[in-house]
Amino acid sequence: MTKTCRAIEDRLASTARPIFGSRALRWFAYLGLCAAYLQGGLVKLVDFQGAIGEMRHFGLSPAPVFAALVIALELGASALILTGRLRWLGALALASFTVLATFLALRFWELPAGQERFMAANSFFEHLGLVGGFLLVAWLDLQQNRAAN
Repeated sequence: MTKTCRAIEDRLASTARPIFGSRALRWFAYLGLCAAYLQGGLVKLVDFQGAIGEMRHFGLSPAPVFAALVIALELGASALILTGRLRWLGALALASFTVLATFLALRFWELPAGQERFMAANSFFEHLGLVGGFLLVAWLDLQQNRAAN
């Protein structure tokens, strides 16, 4: 890298760092990462019969137990991430849950070619992106905790 490019990169980074390095923006990033799980957990909590129906749809039995566990996981792990207490554990829990749910609900390879398969494949890989985000959150939190000790 040339000196000029390096100087431009350094200036851009020093301009961006106060904004993108702020605690508030980091918290909003965590909120965005957890948004689907907060929404999903709250909707299932408000419509528990619907949550039971969803568990039955995916062949999970006993459906009421699975529905309650999913609600507790989605809301509890999100709370850990947002409060910063055991953030790494909450992130690993949501990453694991997302992998399992993705392979259960989005088996695009079983669908015939067409729009439905295309949409399921897109959603499948978007969920893998969420898993990567949660793994990064866990890694960063564990690195931060190690540096603090």
